[in-house]
Amino acid sequence: MTEVKDINAILASAPVYGAHLRDKLQLKDIMTIPVALTIAGSDPSGGAGIQADLKTFHQRGVYGTSVLTLLTVQNTQQVSAVEILSPQIVAAQLEAVLADIPPASAKTGALGNYEIVSVVAEHARSFQFPLVVDPVMISHGGQPLLAEQARAAMAKLLLPKATLVTPNLHEAGELARMPVYDLDTMKEAAIRIAALGAEAVLVKGGHLEADAIDVLYWKGGIICYRAPRIHTSHTHGTGCTYSACIAAELAKGCNLADAVQIAKAYITKAIETNPGLGRGSGPVNHHARIER
Repeated sequence: MTEVKDINAILASAPVYGAHLRDKLQLKDIMTIPVALTIAGSDPSGGAGIQADLKTFHQRGVYGTSVLTLLTVQNTQQVSAVEILSPQIVAAQLEAVLADIPPASAKTGALGNYEIVSVVAEHARSFQFPLVVDPVMISHGGQPLLAEQARAAMAKLLLPKATLVTPNLHEAGELARMPVYDLDTMKEAAIRIAALGAEAVLVKGGHLEADAIDVLYWKGGIICYRAPRIHTSHTHGTGCTYSACIAAELAKGCNLADAVQIAKAYITKAIETNPGLGRGSGPVNHHARIER
């Protein structure tokens, strides 16, 4: 009878050969890892934007690709400059990634201007995967990250291509054209934004005074996600991280309601365990671990 040996014993007994064999055994897993794409701006302090998205993708077991839309000069205290890239460069990045490493989901963050919103919307017409639109309009410190004309273009051109739109209270008010300040107005805004063409809308209540309640409008119904408010100033990049986690879970095949639930748990833990970096509004903990 042929003796069957434990593979770990084989690898341990032949370290050099074992390393190559281990690589081959893991190759299938590497080749089938879910891919998520982020189309967003850069935050050199690492708490938001492309940097936060890629960290979140990695932590949630997803390979991240990225298309850069704009550069910011910022830290945890202020945003002092924003430089928007040309729409041609954004389009070229997007086409290069899509042609070689097609994602299982994508998300957008800060897009900057009308031209870039239009470029992304045009490409999104052919997307065969979920698209999460985080309609970033201003930075954490109040710096505009989306021109006024581009806001109308986002509502008209990009939202109808979205699987999910994730506005905060201010952004929901802009898109729904109404004040949004409590649970009832959040629900109404979600329904109004969905009427613009989005498949689902998640209005985030992180700026409410009481518990952090988020409202998901999906398939004609409302789901509320509640978490206790964590009193800290270290909340930089929460919107980017939250939407990136949703995109990561969608890339893994999770349904939308479950993806939001997982992301809610992740962002809550990330805020709670923030590393306390910087002298202003510091980043959340992208290393946060949750059960799922």
